Amino acid sequence: MKISRVKIPKLFLVIFFILFILIIIKLSYVALAKNVEGYNLTEFANNRNTVEKVLYAQRGNIYDVNGETIAQNANSYTLVAILSETREDHVVDKEATAQALAQVLDLEYDYVLERLNKQGYQVEFGTKGRNISENKKQEIEALNLPGIEFVEGVKRYYKKGKMASYVVGYAKENDDGEIVGEMGVEYYYNNILKGKDGLTIYQKDGAGYQMGEAITTDPVSGSDIYLTIDSQIQLIVEDAIKKLENYRMDWVTLNVMDANTGAIVASSASPNFNPNTLEGLESYVNPLVGYAYEPGSTMKIFSWLAAIENDVYNGQEKYKSGTVKVGGVTIKDFNNVGWGEITYDKGFAYSSNVAATNLAFRLGSQKLGDFYRSLGFGEKTNIDLPGEESGVIRINYDTELANASFGQGIMTTPIQNLQALSILTNEGVMLKPYIISKIVDQDGKVTFEAQREELGKKVASDSVDKIRSLMHDVVYAGTSNIWQTNNVSLIGKTGTAQIASPNGGYLTGSNDYIYSFAGIFPEENSRYIFYVSAKKLEGGAVSLSKVITDMVESIANYANITDTKTPVDETKLINLDNYLSGDVLKAQEKLTALGLNVVTIGNKSTIINQYPLKNSTVLKGSKVFLLTDKEEIPMLDIKGWSSNEVISFCNLIGLKYKFNGYGRVDSFNIEVGSIIDLNSTLEVNLST
Repeated sequence: MKISRVKIPKLFLVIFFILFILIIIKLSYVALAKNVEGYNLTEFANNRNTVEKVLYAQRGNIYDVNGETIAQNANSYTLVAILSETREDHVVDKEATAQALAQVLDLEYDYVLERLNKQGYQVEFGTKGRNISENKKQEIEALNLPGIEFVEGVKRYYKKGKMASYVVGYAKENDDGEIVGEMGVEYYYNNILKGKDGLTIYQKDGAGYQMGEAITTDPVSGSDIYLTIDSQIQLIVEDAIKKLENYRMDWVTLNVMDANTGAIVASSASPNFNPNTLEGLESYVNPLVGYAYEPGSTMKIFSWLAAIENDVYNGQEKYKSGTVKVGGVTIKDFNNVGWGEITYDKGFAYSSNVAATNLAFRLGSQKLGDFYRSLGFGEKTNIDLPGEESGVIRINYDTELANASFGQGIMTTPIQNLQALSILTNEGVMLKPYIISKIVDQDGKVTFEAQREELGKKVASDSVDKIRSLMHDVVYAGTSNIWQTNNVSLIGKTGTAQIASPNGGYLTGSNDYIYSFAGIFPEENSRYIFYVSAKKLEGGAVSLSKVITDMVESIANYANITDTKTPVDETKLINLDNYLSGDVLKAQEKLTALGLNVVTIGNKSTIINQYPLKNSTVLKGSKVFLLTDKEEIPMLDIKGWSSNEVISFCNLIGLKYKFNGYGRVDSFNIEVGSIIDLNSTLEVNLST
């Protein structure tokens, strides 16, 4: 078979060879060059990739125990100004725009103008231009400023402002656009509140456009958290804190616990902060769990109990009060000279350091230390809050034993004291304190619900009865009658602790003390335990008692507690309704018909606040304050009012006050009928 040969023209081979060489050159150029025909091939390749976008879950809300909203997500906006003339709608008159925005955003005109004179497509306006509310956005839109636009986002909104701020904490948007808890319950339960983020995945082409269908996993909303905080009691406690802020002090912390469950129903402190703006935030330490300090004589409750439990106590036995020598150190009673020879029962009522020292030496350091530790002192309670301190119980030497018996040389936290005090309202059984009432997922299912948790029986019921009797004597038969209340029976123990000096020893100034009180009310069928401490408080225990006894009365009114040492005519008790947002004339008519003395503040027709609060129980003839205006408030004629009534009036409108003397109002410095300057101070002269 003859094979035919195909002849290829030489010209064709030459052309083919040249084209092959050109292709090799082109490919080499494409491989090595950064830009080809105006395209950056690296960027082009990178753009043609899989895109993953996180779909952030809706963060859960935080409520009080009754379902009132404390924290929730809210729409927020970032203000931007379009500067580029390539956009039809851009800033035209920069001076006029700067003038308008500076006024509405509370910014300096020069700063706004400097931003508007920047080079670029658009600019923002710092922190005051972010997290703008819906109302503020509408206010800016009403100005009709060309080139002013808004970028929508989400922020965390705290409806009740400062209320329980250290417990609630705060959350804020991070750089990725996710809201993250930074403090308090927001931080501790961040993963439960945030839910489970979703994800969407798709391919994009070189121009950045989506190719094909996206694959999406939907986010799962976070769970809602219900605190044990009762907003009504919390407001009463916040009011007490405001009253104490009228005195000079370093800090104060005030906490209230349900005596029968361990639920924390109120917690506040000063300094305090606003979680919406972080104004006032000086420390991330929650005083309820993070303040560890020497408690002072409130610890005598527990050192006396230790002596009773270990059978080394005879209340009728007498001892010589005044001073006692321990290891070369002289322990003194607070009045330095004592009260002569008195019984140990009387020594508790008088808060005798000598009596406490004598009993401690009968016990020894091991037994006293073990008893303190059995009540949870020296270790964390593990309540669901971040930053808890364990305190310090260290008793090795004789002087440490003596000091520990009256609360010096050891360190405790408010939450530890509340936990230990629970044995006095539960026949010797200690309760674990808690702050979370329940957790509810996005489907409405309760995934957690708190229960009373018993930590064991720590002391005998007879021992509890004895110490409660002694705590009664502190208030009604001791040196602390300033703690007596009118409409509810209160038992408790005072504390005045020296403050450790950074140079060793203790501070020696006339007011260098931490004043405290551990209280239980009512005495029979006790409902609440509270613990209050204030560092370097002007007026000391006297100032503290004035405010706290009013607080106890207000909580008792709200909770319909009428246990008193004197009979109360129940026909004269009135349970207040809610008058908020109502017509002031109708409320006046109804309250007057009930026999109450109505005090209307402001000249508007709608009620925006009231005191006492709804569900409070008051006596006929009591004053009920109705606030109708927050700004232009004419001064009332307060002559003849009690100091407590003046305090209620001032706290309701946010006016500072100062008292001179005692008794009822005789004169005051603001003219009746004049508009009150809320930045001023009402100076009141009292007389009997």
